[in-house]
Amino acid sequence: MSRSAHPAGPRHADVLPEGHYSAPPTDLNALDPKVWAHTVTRTDDGVVSVGGVEVTTLAEEFGTPAYFLDESDFRARARAWRTAFGHDADVFYAGKAFLSRAVVRWLHEEGLNLDVCSGGELVTALSAGMPADRIAFHGNNKSAEEITAAVRAGVGRIVLDSFQEIVRVAHIAQSLGTRQRVQIRVTVGVEAHTHEFIATAHEDQKFGIALADGQAAEAVRRALSLDGLEVVGIHSHIGSQIFDMAGFEVAARRVVALLAAVRDEHGIELPEIDLGGGLGIAYTSDDDPREPHEIAKALSEIVTRECEAAKLRTPRISVEPGRAIVGPTAFTLYEVGTIKPLDGLRTYVSVDGGMSDNIRTALYDAEYSVALVSRTSDAEPMLVRVVGKHCESGDIVVKDAFLPSDLAPGDLIAVPATGAYCRSMASNYNHALRPPVVAVNDGEARVIVRRETEEDLLRLDVG
Repeated sequence: MSRSAHPAGPRHADVLPEGHYSAPPTDLNALDPKVWAHTVTRTDDGVVSVGGVEVTTLAEEFGTPAYFLDESDFRARARAWRTAFGHDADVFYAGKAFLSRAVVRWLHEEGLNLDVCSGGELVTALSAGMPADRIAFHGNNKSAEEITAAVRAGVGRIVLDSFQEIVRVAHIAQSLGTRQRVQIRVTVGVEAHTHEFIATAHEDQKFGIALADGQAAEAVRRALSLDGLEVVGIHSHIGSQIFDMAGFEVAARRVVALLAAVRDEHGIELPEIDLGGGLGIAYTSDDDPREPHEIAKALSEIVTRECEAAKLRTPRISVEPGRAIVGPTAFTLYEVGTIKPLDGLRTYVSVDGGMSDNIRTALYDAEYSVALVSRTSDAEPMLVRVVGKHCESGDIVVKDAFLPSDLAPGDLIAVPATGAYCRSMASNYNHALRPPVVAVNDGEARVIVRRETEEDLLRLDVG
């Protein structure tokens, strides 16, 4: 008998011990405004609405699963960031969170810049009218084709991520007869309190050039020596879904120290410092994110204090909120398919989507909220795990939450705070069709990214 296998038993599926999960909410029908988009509310008949349209109407018109995005909420959050940082700083929306041409137009209209990290994101931004000089291009392994496209378009900055890329961008810019504005991305050795896969400032990972052992200083030295580059600043990003500002304080101190070293060696003061994004949002009622004006005040004070101590002019600050803008503005709407109680454990609620439309729970161990949205209920709460329809035991949407015990097939449930990374990371696993993104505003709903069809799948299959 093989010793590598063992009987799973009833508790194999990571069953939470008694007391680990929170107590059920007092009112299962309540919608925490910290978690849901601004216009989400329950109507008098108990149905949840967004932007003045009930989810039952949305489901009938657009089907499920589907992402519904509150346009007015998105715009309000974008404006809040722009206002908080004022005209002496730059706000770059992180396109990787979610990007579409409609979103690009909203950003342009609200006065935000945009950062992209692929040729596809770049062409989407340009096709929707974002001025190239308001675009920053990120990425740890940009291809020659992507760099050429970015330089030809005239992007405002390229963030250099390696010694090879310094030479590559300089060569391409020089061959095109231009000087490309660049920043050097450095890893500052900060341990952000977040999941390992989204922590990006410790040395043992793929992004940036380490401050340790003088590597970042050498990167600046090389970039300054090349005719095709105009070095305008230093870039730092410490991770994602971060609530504590302490990591930013350490990062700012170390980046400013590098700016001072550059001044002392080269006699120049670089005019920009980008502290990245990664500010957290509320996925559950336990999360407590900071407001944009609090973040702006804290970052400005940190950088100003460190620059004064180093006798440097305060550089222009940039930040890159993505999740913090789009994350709370959308929810994913599902229809309940099967309900499977496991005596003494929990109830498994299967929906018509899953890890193909939200991989974050499987990938990052992310936590989400969930609510019954097609009606209200006075039934007792039951502990549930919301799972998808894919052929994976790890196909989990919400690990542990409470829903009414009279939940039935055909009910609509919604998972809030899915505006960031869910559609961006969506896949065709099991040949699932990726859901649409529907913008809702002032009583009207319109598709901004359509649902895939079987014809779309077959069109790519040329075999």
